Amino acid sequence: MTAGALRTEVCRDEEGFGRLAAEWTALYGRCSSATPFQSHSWLHSWWLSYGRPGALRVVLVRRGDGALVAAAPLMRARGPLPVLTLLGGSITDFTDVLLDDGCPEAVPALVRAVARTARGAVVDLREVRPGAAGERVFAHWRGPRRRLPDSLCLELPAVPMEGLLERIPSGKAQRVRAKLRKLDALGIDARVVTGEEVPAALGRLLALHRLQWQGRGVTAEHTSERFAQHLNRAVRPMVERGDAMVTEFRLAGDVVAADLTLMSPRLAGGYLYGADPALRDRKVDVATMLLRHGARETSAGGRATLSMLRGSEPYKHHWRPEPVRNSRLLLAGRGTAPLLWLRAGAAGARSWAARQARERAWAGRALDRMKGRPPRSGPVRRARRP
Repeated sequence: MTAGALRTEVCRDEEGFGRLAAEWTALYGRCSSATPFQSHSWLHSWWLSYGRPGALRVVLVRRGDGALVAAAPLMRARGPLPVLTLLGGSITDFTDVLLDDGCPEAVPALVRAVARTARGAVVDLREVRPGAAGERVFAHWRGPRRRLPDSLCLELPAVPMEGLLERIPSGKAQRVRAKLRKLDALGIDARVVTGEEVPAALGRLLALHRLQWQGRGVTAEHTSERFAQHLNRAVRPMVERGDAMVTEFRLAGDVVAADLTLMSPRLAGGYLYGADPALRDRKVDVATMLLRHGARETSAGGRATLSMLRGSEPYKHHWRPEPVRNSRLLLAGRGTAPLLWLRAGAAGARSWAARQARERAWAGRALDRMKGRPPRSGPVRRARRP
């Protein structure tokens, strides 16, 4: 369909989605709010691992000369209600649409195209980061809409380690410096791998990740074959374009830890790591080791933010990060407003139940510590950093 000088279309097949790689990447580079999770490599690979036949709905907006100026990577969700969601699922920390910074008229065109594509379905945009392009879609939406809180993220400024140490009390900073000196004395060497080395390095990272969490609660999906296949497809091209970095940490020539960090011009976030449990026996602070390397690489690249991504685990708070709340944006047509309120109510109930479960788990662990009991094992929503 055409709207003035712009025209819109919907891509429904994975082959067509794959052929969009070059122009999607060009649009990604013109959308300043984009995160690595909006790269074509990440999204197309995710679809190949997790998508369902017939569910793809990628909404595209083009100028009259054919240039892509907006894209919404949507799919039909499972469930009793008709719902469109963004690609990425639970393994993606930030979802979003793409909008060309130099084409403001693409926003209303994309809004109209998404509304036509929904046709009676609720549009449910999860994990939308503050300042994301999806917030402009929300602002232009003419039908019923609702904003709900989603995951909490913690963020640090992208400065070298000394700058991060200035954020914490002097006594704690001195203890961290002692840990860093121990790392240096051990001779652990950090090396960023090249694109052609990525497949082997990811294999070692995932093996270390499984070893580290063996016998303890871990995100089960991170140990699945489809997750491994997704990373193997997505990460190498991301590394080659500067959208990701894989680092291996070696001790006496052996890989004892590995880390995957995803990067965009404004933001970097540590996504997944693996570490040999033997490091704990040597009193190595893996969190400090990873943070020092990530802070150095992120600040050298001129980025503003070092994100700890989703989750509010206690170890993250040692660095006094800034809390940043993602949003869940629900959109509907006037005829489907009841479906929106129904979905919003269900989301609120699930959020309340999850908070209660977390609070009970935290209280139980605190009681265990007070009574000297061994730590409880059980499912953990997220286990990507030490």
